[in-house]
Amino acid sequence: MADIQLRFHNDMLVLSTPISPQLERIGIDSARDNELTLLLEPEVMSEIYALESAAGAQCAVADTAFMTPARLARSNMKGSADKLAESAIAVASEKSPQHVLVEIGPCGLPLDASSKDSLNENRDQYSRAAKSFTALDPLFDAFFLNGFASCTDLKCALMGLRKVTDKPVFASVDLAGDDGTLGGKGRETFAQAIQVMAEYGAQVAGFQTAAAPDVAAAFVEEAGRLSPLPVLVQLQVAKVDPEQNAPTDANPYFEPDAMIEAADRVRAAGAQFLRATGNATPSYTGALVAATIGDSVVRTKPLEGLPQASFEDPDKLADILRNRVNEALGN
Repeated sequence: MADIQLRFHNDMLVLSTPISPQLERIGIDSARDNELTLLLEPEVMSEIYALESAAGAQCAVADTAFMTPARLARSNMKGSADKLAESAIAVASEKSPQHVLVEIGPCGLPLDASSKDSLNENRDQYSRAAKSFTALDPLFDAFFLNGFASCTDLKCALMGLRKVTDKPVFASVDLAGDDGTLGGKGRETFAQAIQVMAEYGAQVAGFQTAAAPDVAAAFVEEAGRLSPLPVLVQLQVAKVDPEQNAPTDANPYFEPDAMIEAADRVRAAGAQFLRATGNATPSYTGALVAATIGDSVVRTKPLEGLPQASFEDPDKLADILRNRVNEALGN
């Protein structure tokens, strides 16, 4: 499997769409039966990945967002972590994608930022999730921390992963609206999340938004100002609506073709990794691939002095990125 770090700041790459909405479309309650389907009927997942492969996705995202111990316990899968990890990697790899990413979502435990015990407990959740993939290390390229809406939770996740792995880490936060605030209860901002990503060892900085392409492009530009990390853009599809004739603020990505303009806009702003989420189908993946295949990343600023995309010297890398982010934020 190719080393994904060699492609940072070079090739445009598209990630496969989320599995859960596609399970829902074929009548499977993903909230209740996702893990069971992965263990007992992996061929169902295989069919979904086959469609994503046919659409051209270069990066397959393994169906593993639930892999923290707390989430496995809630679904009565506490003792099945290793089996789930093995099945998820096998299914995601079946069609020989160029890269496989292991997704890990928020653990969902209460988090008190003022409590050392609470922080350590949350950090341990992500360390234990990553350990489930230790034996599978050669079979995937990177971890993908996705769906975060709290900077403190994201910090715990990054620290937890860095305790047990030197794999590249993609990190993505959910943006609540056009103003760059995160989707959590606080008023934390995308700029603050980028600072956490840069300081705590993420190697790709990402976000998910349902906003229109010009707003998404502005977020990409902000990420580029604050950090030299490659940028991942996840565009959330609210509804696939054949009767809708034009984009609206509530549903800018109403059809796959709407992704083509969006891909052009965010690529011009400097994005490298693209993904359709929400109610997206493999057709959305195909549209993103068609808009970017063979293209290189648009470098919006020189890369002189950019630290290598490795974690061989984490302290030095963290210092470089921390200084750059603080300068950009005026701290």
